[in-house]
Amino acid sequence: MLRSFIYSLKQSCRQIIRNKNMSIASIFSITAMLLILGLFFILTININVMVADVKKDFDKVEIFLKDEVTVEQGQQMASEISGMDNVAKAYYQSKDQALENWKRKKWKENGYLLDGLNPNPLPNSVIINIKDIAKTEKVVEAVGKYDGIEKIKYYKEVVAGLIKLSRNIQMGAIVIISFLILVSTIVVANTIKLTVHARGKEISIMKHIGATNWFVRAPFLFEGIIIGVLSSLIAVGLVSLIYKQLLGYVENPVNIAMRTRLVSLKFMMSNLIWIFMALGVSIGACGSIASMRRFLNK
Repeated sequence: MLRSFIYSLKQSCRQIIRNKNMSIASIFSITAMLLILGLFFILTININVMVADVKKDFDKVEIFLKDEVTVEQGQQMASEISGMDNVAKAYYQSKDQALENWKRKKWKENGYLLDGLNPNPLPNSVIINIKDIAKTEKVVEAVGKYDGIEKIKYYKEVVAGLIKLSRNIQMGAIVIISFLILVSTIVVANTIKLTVHARGKEISIMKHIGATNWFVRAPFLFEGIIIGVLSSLIAVGLVSLIYKQLLGYVENPVNIAMRTRLVSLKFMMSNLIWIFMALGVSIGACGSIASMRRFLNK
């Protein structure tokens, strides 16, 4: 078994060197596909992270209470709502607390300008933190049955837009990734097919003298895998260099404008290398198997 493995590996290396022009063309083609895939992967991951961060700003439902609702009633309402499905937390907020929060978050250092505001125009409220913003509507419908509610405020249009954006990104990623993998597999299959055609007589002779399908297929299988692995390593290196440069140019502006951070280079590359290696090996192996179907009986 070991001797057969070593023979197949040596033979595949010889085939790559013997057909170096086509091998280089295959490596270049797969590297280009993986490079596009890697850049699209980086873009998709960062957009998803940004969307997730933005969602945190809209995972809140505010229930404004009528003036006749007492503190005890408001706290009781918050306690009951906390037990509902898809509710992470619900708490009662008095109008005085709301004004203090407004001064601190919205007005910041100019909050002192509201110190003389009398009477306080803000209502008492119950604040609800949602687990999954896609199900916010159901929570709103449930709490809307309570008495003493003046108004329910939540970002319905924004939430719907974020959900739609997230789904579109996921669908787009699936379509593009599937297309790139298919094209890469066809490139490898066509490259190895040339080698198979060149060795057609040799393969026929080997089959007639009793060589197993595995013995015949193995060198071509390893050839495809080696091409895939080399392409993966080159693509990871290129994506790493490109992403490092992009981080230097856009990370601070994005942090300021979107109030979110881009995914770190270390985290991205540590995951991308395994994805590329798996794709490279799979593409190479599938391309090799596809190219051998004419010569081997299944």
